[in-house]
Amino acid sequence: MGIIEAIILGIVQGLTEFLPVSSSGHLELAKAMLGDESVPSESMMMTVVLHAATALSTIVIYRKDIGEILVGLTEFKNNESWRFALYVVISMIPAAFVGLFFEEEMELLFDKNILLVGLMLLVTGLLLFLADKAVRTDRSVGPVNAVIIGISQAIAILPGISRSGATISASVLLRIDREKAARFSFLMVVPLILGKIAKDIMSGELAASTTESSHLIAGFLAAFIAGLFACTWMIALVKRSKLKYFSYYCFAVGAGAIAYVGLVT
Repeated sequence: MGIIEAIILGIVQGLTEFLPVSSSGHLELAKAMLGDESVPSESMMMTVVLHAATALSTIVIYRKDIGEILVGLTEFKNNESWRFALYVVISMIPAAFVGLFFEEEMELLFDKNILLVGLMLLVTGLLLFLADKAVRTDRSVGPVNAVIIGISQAIAILPGISRSGATISASVLLRIDREKAARFSFLMVVPLILGKIAKDIMSGELAASTTESSHLIAGFLAAFIAGLFACTWMIALVKRSKLKYFSYYCFAVGAGAIAYVGLVT
């Protein structure tokens, strides 16, 4: 993989992490189109680095909210900030469980499994279509909702299931306010990504990667800059209820991916 390819993957990740179209699925499609011959562990390494970049862009945009969450966790007062922080922690549990106990199985799915990506994009499209028709409310996230949204985030580890699409759709279908749903969706993934990076650093997996550091840096910067733009854009789109257009896109790309598999096999 060259620097140009890494930058392309970074832009793809930055744009699709926040838009509900599956960043992991698009990364796998882009790798296949670019002829990426990386082994699964190296492919996953680039994926982890790109997700770290979009996590950083989330931190930059939501820095005030994250500060309030950290303060809420340390105060131990039954106020809105503390409850929100608690719900974020609760929502992390399902995905953390999958990441800890099924990591090797997950890595195998990130090996240009285009048919799986196509099928899961169709699932994402259906979720978005249903969420777009949901009734608007001003409800906030509660403890039970946090668990359900967390399960949807765990399922979204599959390439092709949009993490933001699944979590925002689940929130909206649970009749949570759309802006609050987007805020919760973007914030709940940050600790998981940072935890994954910390785990890989301590285990030596990052150091063991044969991927050129310059390629990782190029991809990281591209994903970070694109992520800043996409996150801001997505918040505005969710407020205006435009999820159905993303569902049409997921249907089209999913069908195209499935057709591509049929042509090359």
